[in-house]
Amino acid sequence: MTPPSLTRRGLLGVGAGAAALAVAPGPAAARPAPAKRRRPRRRTVDVAVVGAGLSGLTAARRIAAAGRSVVVLEARDRVGGRTLNHDVAPGRPVEAGGEYIGPTQTHITRLCKELGVGIFEAYTKGDNAYMADGRVQRYTGDIPPEPTALLGLNDVLTSLNEIAARIDPSAPWNLGGAADLEAYTVDGWLRGRAELLAPERVRQLVECLIEPSFGASNREVTMLLAARFVAGAGDEHHVGTAERMLGSKGGAQDSRILGGSQLVSTGMADQLGRGRVVLGAPVRRIVQAGRRATVVTDGDTWTAGRVIVAIPPPLAAAIDFDPILPPEHRMLLQRSPMGALMKCEAVYDRPFWREDGLSGAAVAANDPGPMRVIFDNTPPEGSPGVLFGFCGGDHWRRFSGVSPSRRRRAVLEQFARFAGPQALEAKDYFDMDWGREPWSAGGPVALPGPGTLSGFGAWMRRPHGVVHWAGTETSDYWAGFMDGAVRAGKRAAREVLA
Repeated sequence: MTPPSLTRRGLLGVGAGAAALAVAPGPAAARPAPAKRRRPRRRTVDVAVVGAGLSGLTAARRIAAAGRSVVVLEARDRVGGRTLNHDVAPGRPVEAGGEYIGPTQTHITRLCKELGVGIFEAYTKGDNAYMADGRVQRYTGDIPPEPTALLGLNDVLTSLNEIAARIDPSAPWNLGGAADLEAYTVDGWLRGRAELLAPERVRQLVECLIEPSFGASNREVTMLLAARFVAGAGDEHHVGTAERMLGSKGGAQDSRILGGSQLVSTGMADQLGRGRVVLGAPVRRIVQAGRRATVVTDGDTWTAGRVIVAIPPPLAAAIDFDPILPPEHRMLLQRSPMGALMKCEAVYDRPFWREDGLSGAAVAANDPGPMRVIFDNTPPEGSPGVLFGFCGGDHWRRFSGVSPSRRRRAVLEQFARFAGPQALEAKDYFDMDWGREPWSAGGPVALPGPGTLSGFGAWMRRPHGVVHWAGTETSDYWAGFMDGAVRAGKRAAREVLA
């Protein structure tokens, strides 16, 4: 079969939209000690939602619109989950978490329209850069600096598309041979493909796609999980493809949200109104009796007819359920730890790289710096200039624990190798280490280990009594992305309203 062409945008568009940002690649899910408690209050609602990210807020908004009483209980002191804004100038936020949206992600785009939140095209003009073996090469169009390696990469993507085409996005565990496919990591599968040209470079290029998409190395992502994400990179009318999942222009990283992606969550929280969103309220226990549930936080106790849990799997696994979850569901949650990803950003007076004809996008197949991919994250007004990169997997293990000053220096030096010495003179620098964020437990997405999806995936959306499940990981299409989070919230709302 003739391999599909991989455009320069396809390789550079990797994984940047994943909302939404495993315990193996990252730290264990931290559980902060309960704060000193005031006298607890007892309240009653129709539905209690655990988690004020995109998924939980979407569900709550739908439930409130149907005339039912609802409360959203959030452990953090903010809403937004794995989306988070950071101001780089007064009134000019950029995203420290998930940010990109693209074609077939119609649920997040519709939600933006309903909230009156604008969308704009991500900046992609100019040359991209390829960093490898101490060299930086610029290229345009569809001609990469290493045609042989690109041919091997296209072969990989063709094979991924062929596997994904056989997967039902709502039930990847039903694929014939799912368990066998899940027994392979991406690295093991690549090493078994002797026909690949330039295999070492191909493995490096594939890791440039995997590391920012999953917050993990090729050794830590199963082939079934990778194929599930590709299969879900579409919708009910469009078959998912690797090119759509990884692409910039025309792909998952096509556009951004005016005002930053967290604005969608704050907009929903504002609509829900005072009293319906409770911050600083980590849920510790859910007790079911008859047709009702008691939800216990550090401060209050809520009684509800239905509960929606919309938090990352490791945090859901840490809740004390009574009656206890079925062992299959418990194993699914416990064996789905989060990836480890950090987003590193430097701020400049202006996007000087654009003046030199650079798009701001780069791939680092073999570079000593912390990041595999780099992007232009400048606000739509055109200033200040912002570059960002993803540090995940093996690179996260290397750089997450170093001093902030050493990490800043390493990031700016890598930006300088790409964009020139001006990159060393950043006016500001910040990073968001999702691997050390206790109420995300990592990012950008959960990583079911070998035997997990194939063995226990069917329990992913199965209610436990009056408890239902949301969160981007439970979506059929665009799992791990903001669109998947919105889809999952809508589905969970339909279930409880029914």
